Amino acid sequence: MTVTTKARSEENWASVLKLFREQDHFLVAAHNNPDGDALGSTVALGWILEKLGKTYALYNESAVPERFSWLRFPSPLRNALPAWDPKWYILLDCGDVRRVGSELAGRLPMDRTVNIDHHISNGGFGSINLVEADRSSVGEMIGYLGLDLDIPLSGPLGEAIYLALVTDTGSFSFENTGPRVLELAARIIRHGLNPGTFNARLQNQWRMNRLKLMGDVLRRAKVYNDGRIGMISISEALRREHQATIEDCDDFVDYIRRVKGVRIAASLREDEPRKVKFSLRSSGDVDVEEIASSVGGGGHKNASGGELRNTLEEAEAILVRLIDRYLALEDKNPSSV
Repeated sequence: MTVTTKARSEENWASVLKLFREQDHFLVAAHNNPDGDALGSTVALGWILEKLGKTYALYNESAVPERFSWLRFPSPLRNALPAWDPKWYILLDCGDVRRVGSELAGRLPMDRTVNIDHHISNGGFGSINLVEADRSSVGEMIGYLGLDLDIPLSGPLGEAIYLALVTDTGSFSFENTGPRVLELAARIIRHGLNPGTFNARLQNQWRMNRLKLMGDVLRRAKVYNDGRIGMISISEALRREHQATIEDCDDFVDYIRRVKGVRIAASLREDEPRKVKFSLRSSGDVDVEEIASSVGGGGHKNASGGELRNTLEEAEAILVRLIDRYLALEDKNPSSV
């Protein structure tokens, strides 16, 4: 786990600003299967580099998710690495370098890699590691870097940062919503972003396939530990039955979290036999990152996840056992968890 002192963070912040001002030829990448923060911060940094007159490329192993297809890019998002050799590699929202995918992770020159992240589990793999776990999102960090570079957060740049803020704070409802986040959002709105129009673009993207899949998944929801654990599972067979994509499964975990009495919500998504993605959500002082990291995952205190190489049934049993153990420790000694 990376522990960054305030002085060290300020030093790294200054180093990143100096790099953007004085250097050139950047590759900007984020984790594959990008969420709103990963994609928003990638696009926002692209607009910043564009305004600075830099040569750059935006890369992600995965295609742009359909629900974000309305986002305006300064240059196309590449799914293949550029023919030219970047001088600097900027990795965003990656708690682990492997999350960028095998093609890029296998050729990264670590002495020319800049790691900008907000995951508490980030081990600091770059030559410059700007890792601030108290930030709501990487998009927040990119926004304030832009301001320090005297670039107004207007137009598509502001829109991309706002996307990162909204998605990683649950529309400003999660524990990571603080004054800095709201102040940054207010700046963007003052520059002309209309929250109503923006939210319509972001939220009104569902396919009927997703709605029908959600109905079946929620009907099969379970609770454990006297209702303190909420669990939903999405089998590959059920997803195929509804002709739903992996993207259609996003955010289902938030619905089981809303059940009264649930302290930890978990969702399981079977991508293929013995490959199960899991997501954990909580509120307050309940630390699901501790649970996720025990099986090789990670993330944040109230939102974490990972992958289990088990059957769907085995994965469910593993998570229930781990969460039971966490809650038992909490019951015995609340101050220890």
